[in-house]
Amino acid sequence: MFKRLFGAKRQTNRQATDALYGEIVAAARQPWFYLQWKVPDTPLGRFEMLSLHMFLLQYRLHGQAGPAKDMAQVLIDEFFLDVDHSLRELGISDVGVPKRMKRLAKMYYGRTAAYADALERQDDQALVAALKRNICPDEGGDEDWRESALLAAYVKQVVHDLSAQTLDSICAGVLHFPRAGV
Repeated sequence: MFKRLFGAKRQTNRQATDALYGEIVAAARQPWFYLQWKVPDTPLGRFEMLSLHMFLLQYRLHGQAGPAKDMAQVLIDEFFLDVDHSLRELGISDVGVPKRMKRLAKMYYGRTAAYADALERQDDQALVAALKRNICPDEGGDEDWRESALLAAYVKQVVHDLSAQTLDSICAGVLHFPRAGV
C-alpha cells in the first residue's frame, strides 16, 4: 500500500522528468549552436541555450491543466536545481549561490517573457532582437551576430514541432527537439 502511495507514481514521474530534462539538455548542447551559429561556448552561453530550450517546452505546456501543468512545474524545479548544482561545480561558495541564483532566475524569467511576447505577436524581428540581446549581448549593432535570425527560425520550428507532440507523450517522458541547422 505505501509503495503504491509513495513509490510507484513518484518513480514514474522521476523517470519521465529525467527523460524530458535529458532531452532539453541534449537539445541545448547541440554543437551546431556553438560552432556554426556562434553562441558563446561559455557557462553563460550554455545557460542561455538551456534556458531557451526550457522555455520552449514550458511554452508548449503553458496553460495546460492536470499532469502537463504538474510536469511543467517539476521541470522548472529540476532546471533550477541543475543551475544551482552547476554554480557549485564552478566553485561559487555556499554564501554566493543564493545571490547568483536570484540573478539567474530573474534573467530566465525576463528572457522567457520577451520570447513569449515575440512568439505570441508573431513578431520575427522582436524574437531576433531578444535572442541577440540575451545570447550575444557583447555583439554591437544590427549587423553583428547574423546567426540570430537562424536561431529565431529554429525557435519557431521547435514551437511548431512541439505543438504536434501530444501532451500524453510529453508527460510520459517522450520529447523530440529538431536538430539545429537542418
